[in-house]
Amino acid sequence: MSTAEPVPSPGTGGKKLRPERTNATKQRLFEASMELIGERGAAGVTVDEIAAAAGVSKGTVYYNFGSKSDLIAQLLRHGVDIMLGRLQAIEGQTEDPLEAMRDMVGQAMEFMDDYPSFARLWVSENWRAPGEWSAVFAELRGELLAVIGSAVESVASGYAVDTSIARGSLEAAIFGAIFVVGLDRQTYNPERTREQSVAAVMTIMHGYVIK
Repeated sequence: MSTAEPVPSPGTGGKKLRPERTNATKQRLFEASMELIGERGAAGVTVDEIAAAAGVSKGTVYYNFGSKSDLIAQLLRHGVDIMLGRLQAIEGQTEDPLEAMRDMVGQAMEFMDDYPSFARLWVSENWRAPGEWSAVFAELRGELLAVIGSAVESVASGYAVDTSIARGSLEAAIFGAIFVVGLDRQTYNPERTREQSVAAVMTIMHGYVIK
């Protein structure tokens, strides 16, 4: 697993890390917290445990983030920034918009392979209403849906598509399928390949394109 991916965003909520330590410290905290949260859930993990697993002091965590809630909010931001960075890195690599969409879904699946506990946290908390991080999830979900929407728009510009399908519902279906299919493979069907999971999600887009 990579531990030094660039993160363009300064974070969401709470105090900000000092710039020279942002990437390395956030990445350590992100990986440590996601592993612990994957084992026991967000409510069952303490700041002391996250700090110890990341190799930083509890005081450092509180100084930079203010609270456990702010810490998790910024780590959610950090995780989405990693995913967005991967998706943006493949833009323009293929002229066929359907192939570009396939590559995007593949990158999202690879992210979930690298950070499965993030995907579990996202699914378990994102649709909890009201939830402690509802506003954060809404903002981050909007950013991810915007990337999917841009890819869908490219497909609609290059292919004949079924205009009776509501664009927002289509984007939400792709978004949800990426997380659910990816987690289903990790949790129940590890024998399935990433390519099989990507192909399953892409059936949504192939149904949108008029043959």
